[in-house]
Amino acid sequence: MRKLTAVSLVIAAAMAVLLAPHNAAAMNGCDTNCASCHKLDKQEAATILSELNSNLAVESVDVSASKGLWEIVVRPKNEPKGERGILYMDFSKGNVLIGKLVKLKTKEDLTTKRNMELNKVDYSSISTKDALYLGEKTAKYKLIVFTDPDCPFCKKFHEEIKKVVSQRKDIAFNIILFPIAKLHPDATKKSKSIMCTKSLQSLDDAFDKKPLPEPSCPSKAVEDNIKIAEGLGLTGTPAVVFPDGVLIRGAMPAEELIRLIDK
Repeated sequence: MRKLTAVSLVIAAAMAVLLAPHNAAAMNGCDTNCASCHKLDKQEAATILSELNSNLAVESVDVSASKGLWEIVVRPKNEPKGERGILYMDFSKGNVLIGKLVKLKTKEDLTTKRNMELNKVDYSSISTKDALYLGEKTAKYKLIVFTDPDCPFCKKFHEEIKKVVSQRKDIAFNIILFPIAKLHPDATKKSKSIMCTKSLQSLDDAFDKKPLPEPSCPSKAVEDNIKIAEGLGLTGTPAVVFPDGVLIRGAMPAEELIRLIDK
């Protein structure tokens, strides 16, 4: 009888331990908050990533949507307003993932969604007084495009936004001329010529490599446009700003533009 009592006491003690509330610190394990056990700060992340690229500045470190991975937000070291991007690092700190995180059930691209949030700008602060206008004046959605008359990608993108306007009367574009002089030495002069006429046809002519008249007005609109673009951290063209502040660098098809607007 005494033996049974002793066994019962052991079982009771074991059950008490199993049924007690979990305590990560006491049990020396992890709870649902992985960051309570795994640590990575910005300085350590920057040190590790410097082996990959010494020109990266780390802006933030958080646990990603996928447990076991850190989400590290980076940008070019010497560009405080430069484009943000995301890298992933596993908790062992020995592996870096460069790519997209996709939620299998919904097929949602979590990385692109997060990148859009990170690179938002203040749409209302962008002056469009010197912009060319493409579309209906009454359009509900007015996007802002930064373009360079000598940029081949800008020409392709210009054709895509024309398609958008032809398909959707509720979408229009304010087109800001942003010549990249380092890449296109004649782009500033062409931009000034276009601004003197304030003509979409002049922009089309520039894209088609047709000769433009000499600038005939004292406007400083192009210089002002360059300041606006650089203030947003832009270093290239094309770029488009959506009404909600999402800034996307590079060209895209008309269908993708419409999808993002409707989303």
